[in-house]
Amino acid sequence: MTSGTSTPRRNGEAGDFPWWLVVAAAIAVVLAVLIAINGIYSQIFSIVSRGIGITIFVTLVGFALATAIGLGLAVMGLSRHLVLRQIARFYVEIIRGIPILVLLFYIAFVGAPGFVAAWNFLAAPLFAAGLAEPLLVRDVSLLWRAIIALTIGYSAFISEVFRAGILAVDAGQIEAAKALGLTPFQRFRLIVLPQAIRTILPPLGNDFIAMIKDSSLVSVLGVADLTQMGKVYASGSFRFFETYSIVAYVYLLLTVSLSLALRALEKRLRRADRRQGQAGV
Repeated sequence: MTSGTSTPRRNGEAGDFPWWLVVAAAIAVVLAVLIAINGIYSQIFSIVSRGIGITIFVTLVGFALATAIGLGLAVMGLSRHLVLRQIARFYVEIIRGIPILVLLFYIAFVGAPGFVAAWNFLAAPLFAAGLAEPLLVRDVSLLWRAIIALTIGYSAFISEVFRAGILAVDAGQIEAAKALGLTPFQRFRLIVLPQAIRTILPPLGNDFIAMIKDSSLVSVLGVADLTQMGKVYASGSFRFFETYSIVAYVYLLLTVSLSLALRALEKRLRRADRRQGQAGV
């Protein structure tokens, strides 16, 4: 091949013009105009949008807790102690094998009553002394039952993301850190985790987007999220097409915008890696 001939791009490379985004943006603009000028769509959007705050709250809190637990499970899974490794593997394999919806029902209708019964048993002396009142199942918020279920479900998947990212760190750098006398915690905090983050961020971002969509499952408990608000309106007005079109539209605005932000972050990280590589040559 001569120097003046360029290699044809493969389909799907980053250089392709994002025509899909142009079409999606055009559809989004049309729907936005329709919501603005059509009274029915405007009313539906006004009602449905009241659940956006709950959707975002459930996602942010659930994902933050799941990330913290997932990191702990990943560290346990890579521990030198057999018992810790087996506990982490047991948790991950069992939880990953249960559908999120089933886990949601289990936590809401089995786990919460079990927790209340255990708490009332352990706190019986306080009740006898008049220092506290027995806890009722209805005192445990359905919103927090849903958040706990999503946290448990996603922590198992996120732990595998962290584990893969940690294992991707060059073993030579860890050995060099040992030679410098760094403690295991210092090696993890200063050497392993900063490098693993670059590998972890893309799949972690995908899990965050997936949790936004799975947060719609909390509507089965009556939590007033985006999906529940649409369900209530549609069941009363019988305008299922208009209502669920708006619900899908709002979810797409959330997920596609986050997906684009994640891609931009990945490109920035790749450029930074290339600059570091060129500087090190």
